[in-house]
Amino acid sequence: MSAAGYFDSPWPGEDGGPARLQSPHGTPGLALQPGERLAQTSRRTQLSTMTVLGAPGEVFLLTHSALRAHLGLPTTACVERIDPVSLRTLRCSPRLRGGPMWPGGLAVHRNGSLYVVYGRHGHRLDSDCQLMASCELPVAEPYNSFVILDNGLIVTKNLSERTPARLSVLDEQLASAAADVDLPEPSVARLSAVGNTVYVVGLRHLYRYRWDDASRQLQLDSGWQPDYLAGSPNSHGWDLVVDGDQAWLMDNGRHRYLVRMTGAARSAGANRLIRVSLRDGSVQALEVSGLPRGAITNPPLLDPRRRIVVAYDSANAVLRAWRYGEALADLAPLWQRQPFGAASHMILYPDTGELVVNDHRGLRESVVVLAIETGAELGRVRTAGHMQGVVFPSSGFGRDFYWSSMDRLTRVHVQ
Repeated sequence: MSAAGYFDSPWPGEDGGPARLQSPHGTPGLALQPGERLAQTSRRTQLSTMTVLGAPGEVFLLTHSALRAHLGLPTTACVERIDPVSLRTLRCSPRLRGGPMWPGGLAVHRNGSLYVVYGRHGHRLDSDCQLMASCELPVAEPYNSFVILDNGLIVTKNLSERTPARLSVLDEQLASAAADVDLPEPSVARLSAVGNTVYVVGLRHLYRYRWDDASRQLQLDSGWQPDYLAGSPNSHGWDLVVDGDQAWLMDNGRHRYLVRMTGAARSAGANRLIRVSLRDGSVQALEVSGLPRGAITNPPLLDPRRRIVVAYDSANAVLRAWRYGEALADLAPLWQRQPFGAASHMILYPDTGELVVNDHRGLRESVVVLAIETGAELGRVRTAGHMQGVVFPSSGFGRDFYWSSMDRLTRVHVQ
């Protein structure tokens, strides 16, 4: 079942839902068998960001422009409903106002409408991709997507390394539903949420805001503000994965990605996997590869059923997994693959333990299915893309999934 604010589909929003567990809802895994292989269909795209799923057979694709940004001009986004097999465009939105460029976000709300945040604008569309409403967001910077709370409200924020983050709350009509909330520091990572609680990754602290029905406001939990970079010279973290009473992220998020993440680090040290208690804010961190100049641009992946966490050092092409226990300090190495060019958000099929991840080498990208308990390779297929994917895949409705990279959308299926 999807989070209550989202449409009840296998994958209604990025990462499958606002807790960022990167798993589909109500659909089985690929269940790859001996003698079966992965096959693919792909099409060129203009900077595809993600696919999400609506009603059975409805697949929606978000793309955006970028060239105008290099000229200091505003950019736009577009939403398509595509054929779930051929990837052919069935319906297409008008160009959606954006402004400053950053890959935005798309989700299907429980009310059946599509919501987009791109640039400094929000948009509401129907399932035929026709524009229903738009709004301009308050800060003249790019906004990096949004989360939908269980009460149906939409929360978004600006992305910056200089300007303090500002949370804005919108209702289903894209009108302001509460006073904006200014954070003590900037934030680059995307928001996460569980229920009606929002989590923000600042440049060095984590923040938690709970929606209060009585005051109609987001209220800061002043007793929970972990300093996840305490004692470390590393750069900021990326998206937070939330499960139970713990949350996970990785640091050294500053990089120079253009075509690939390999060698793109800006910080000198090794990047780290960070585990934070949601009860008392205590922090545990360990180096992913131990190699200098480590970097990432995305979250780790968590398998709560098997108590496995998967992290990576994209700049050094290392992918690793650990088994975790009840205690915050209890992490046991499980497997490691190197070289392995993982940089994108991932997919985990909880029932089969199949992990979907990219492997970029040179100017060629493959999508690989691994057994999460052993790291064994179960299937691999080349996409036609040349850029290393750093954005959002989604499951399909059957034994298939969709892989977005900046220059290509690929449907991978079992054959």
